Amino acid sequence: MNRTSLGDLLSQGKRPILVEFDPPRQTAPAAFLPGAKELCDAGADVITIADCPIGRASIDASLLAAKLKREYGIQVLPHMACRDRNLNAIKALLMGLDMEDIHHVLLITGDPVAQEDRDSIRGVFQLNSRTLAQALGSLMEKGELSPFFLCGALNVNARNFEAELLRAQQKEACGIRAFLTQPVSSRRAAENVRLARQALNGAVLGGLFPIVSYKNALFLQREVGGMYIDEEIIQSYAGLDREAGEAQARALCRDTAEKIAPYVDGYYIMTPFQRIALVKKIIEDVRRLSDPD
Repeated sequence: MNRTSLGDLLSQGKRPILVEFDPPRQTAPAAFLPGAKELCDAGADVITIADCPIGRASIDASLLAAKLKREYGIQVLPHMACRDRNLNAIKALLMGLDMEDIHHVLLITGDPVAQEDRDSIRGVFQLNSRTLAQALGSLMEKGELSPFFLCGALNVNARNFEAELLRAQQKEACGIRAFLTQPVSSRRAAENVRLARQALNGAVLGGLFPIVSYKNALFLQREVGGMYIDEEIIQSYAGLDREAGEAQARALCRDTAEKIAPYVDGYYIMTPFQRIALVKKIIEDVRRLSDPD
């Protein structure tokens, strides 16, 4: 089990592999914990855990991260959304992470609360990812908070990538030290990764999402914010069964990882539909690319 933190891996010139594994919505994470361990045993350096993705409640990312770190020694990167907490609550949560010896966090503004839940649930949004990073930097400077390695998101699929890149530079000025990109599933996104590498000082971790079927590709393209998939990639899944779809996902992730390799400091692989076996194969491919010897 790797016990070297993300910040240390990057400072040592390694190319870490991060794997996002969504938190369960049930109160008993029976499959999550062994699944995360299996991904690390397969070569993932860090497990990242989303903070209530798409604005729906799931087991708290920070608590899950603490459990993984404590029970398995897994390096973790919990996401922290501004949607559900004010600065005081975020500070308290980070103090708890510090107690658990977790000092890496991904700051995101967060998806809005789902439309059908807005009568009973209100987003907080006191801060966005930039102002949160700035506030945490101030707390760290004052000694009110232990030093944290702050990560941020970079949408390489943004329609106006020039504006997105400007926001990323502002995030850097506020203390963000590494960027996890949205999935690279188009020529445009790959080119934007190259532009990001030129413009940013922090680490860039290229996002890989294994699209598993034609239906999945259409849903991601039409319904999921921050996604863009080249039409020929979508059509390449037409008529494929599950096995062939997973083989295509693996091949495309491998090709994308190789294409963006000169411009990234590591990779960020997302796990679709809990398909651990598929992601393990992709980790193997990416590890071979990152460590050819």
